[in-house]
Amino acid sequence: MGGDESDVWYERLTALDAAFLDIEAPTAPMHVGSVSLFQGRPPGQDELAALIASRLDRVPRYAQKLASVPFGLGRPVWVDDAGFDLQRHLLRTALPRPGGMAELGKLVSLLFARALDRSKPLWEYWVVEGVGPRTFAVVSKTHHCMIDGISGVDLASILMETEPGSRGPEPPRESAAWKPRPAPGTVSLFVDSLRDGVLRPLEMAREALTPATEGRRALEEIVGGLGPLAGISWLGPAPASPLNCPVGGGRLFEMVSIDLPEVKRVRAALGGTVNDVVLAVVAGALRSLLLGRKERVDGPLRVMVPVSVRPPEERGTLGNQVAAIFCPLPVHEASALLRLREVSTAMKGLKESRQAVGAMALTRLGNFTPHVLAALATRLQAGAPWFNLVVTNVPGPQVPLYLLGRKLLACYPAVPLTTTTTISVALLSYDGSIGIGLLGDAEHAEDLPELKRAIPTALAELSKAAGPAEPPRGRRPRS
Repeated sequence: MGGDESDVWYERLTALDAAFLDIEAPTAPMHVGSVSLFQGRPPGQDELAALIASRLDRVPRYAQKLASVPFGLGRPVWVDDAGFDLQRHLLRTALPRPGGMAELGKLVSLLFARALDRSKPLWEYWVVEGVGPRTFAVVSKTHHCMIDGISGVDLASILMETEPGSRGPEPPRESAAWKPRPAPGTVSLFVDSLRDGVLRPLEMAREALTPATEGRRALEEIVGGLGPLAGISWLGPAPASPLNCPVGGGRLFEMVSIDLPEVKRVRAALGGTVNDVVLAVVAGALRSLLLGRKERVDGPLRVMVPVSVRPPEERGTLGNQVAAIFCPLPVHEASALLRLREVSTAMKGLKESRQAVGAMALTRLGNFTPHVLAALATRLQAGAPWFNLVVTNVPGPQVPLYLLGRKLLACYPAVPLTTTTTISVALLSYDGSIGIGLLGDAEHAEDLPELKRAIPTALAELSKAAGPAEPPRGRRPRS
């Protein structure tokens, strides 16, 4: 934060947050999203707006916008949007009759293809009516520079309740009512950025000599990550795959659910973690997709798995605190059991190699690099496919949630495509189920529905390898 006057406020983006802006391209918008299905009549516009307004003080980023430093000589900053209008971010539409999930998927495909307007706070909520007789959807879009989608805070996390009864939104406390603070002028921001670019690294260098300071912690993270970082540098480009090519501007979105208890049963019977089982399911589904395309599957692919590095005491804070690990995905293996074993072995080895620590060290170094050079490096890396696709798995609450008394039935997340990845897979567990959102390039992943159908089949293959489920206690198996 800074400024020439005490009442002027801004907050500079971290190097990682800024990277999600730098890699954005006209054909690759960098927003994360979700499709949430609710039971009941959709809330009215004023009702939903009142709820958000009553809790906006908990997520102030949703009323802030970006301000750029002249000539790109510093990372952009967040400033309060003096013209913030909540109604411009709450949008409504209705599906043509008779509605249904297929029509919802078509609408979401169009919404996710559109980039967010950088002149406003970087989020949108769409209330979609007519999904079913008593079902509506809420489609969210939030720029990745705001949240990491794993352990950060977002708007949905503070709107949901664990009880169905709702007394409606309470008016915001006078002390918590949001009031915009003055933003710095262009000249002031330019001068502050130059000063920060010179003085901040020197200050951190001095702090590095003193225990229990931010500079010392940053130095320890960087030094501790140099070894794992060297291991990442030896990976080289991802294996050649039809999943990697320049993407167009169109998108396809598909939704599918699998049973969380069954995933846990497979894990208990065959070993590994829940995330290992999920990755093995994705590997089996991708194998089916590629074979259906008559493509060769004679080697593994490489999947980028985001992992949270947010300390427990910072859970629920703003911004990105994620790192990446790169796991081989055994699409070449015909056996579901062997696919799981290979994934489990690889993930265990990656955790022991502390690859995520190396990735985090790289982002730490970015905080001390001139933004012009950091942005150039980010764009160059985005142009080379270092991974074939992204698979992110977020553990969610296992109790029912409610929005203004309407029960959340299912939630399907979405993570963006890069300029060279044509498919992404996002998973969110909720109340005994795993909702899976598949985002694909409309031109190069037009067979995305085939991947959707292959996912339950891939889980069924693992279930068969795990053997029959034990009957519930207290019951005898039928003869």
